Amino acid sequence: MKKSILAVIILLLSISSFAQKLSPDQIIGVWQCEDYKIEVFKAGNTYAAKLLWAKDMFEADGKTPKKDVKNPNAKLRSRSVQGLTHITELVYTDGEYRDGKLYSVQDGNTYSLKGQLKNANSLETRGYKGVPMLGKTYKWKRVE
Repeated sequence: MKKSILAVIILLLSISSFAQKLSPDQIIGVWQCEDYKIEVFKAGNTYAAKLLWAKDMFEADGKTPKKDVKNPNAKLRSRSVQGLTHITELVYTDGEYRDGKLYSVQDGNTYSLKGQLKNANSLETRGYKGVPMLGKTYKWKRVE
């Protein structure tokens, strides 16, 4: 009987240790998916990310970063897309990152963004307009 109780206690302790949430700042770092590489950083009480690499980031010469030509603000169309902070206002609440804004250099639109750390090295984000169900999911792996 004592062995059974001890086994149950050990099992419950091990389950609770696995169930502990990751720190909100665990999202900080460099992440890569098939199409993009970003660097997430803390911006006050929220999180943001800058675009380090994209599969279509460079001109035909393979070296010159493209400009932000689709930006709705004509004054910003001459800026480089490389290094551009394109994710802003991401807030950590109840184990998820929510209420973020994702600026797309591909079409010049701004989308809503949410995300969740699956573990310390795996991040899933979803960009959407209006309803999350109609958005696109990206699965990221930590690279640094």
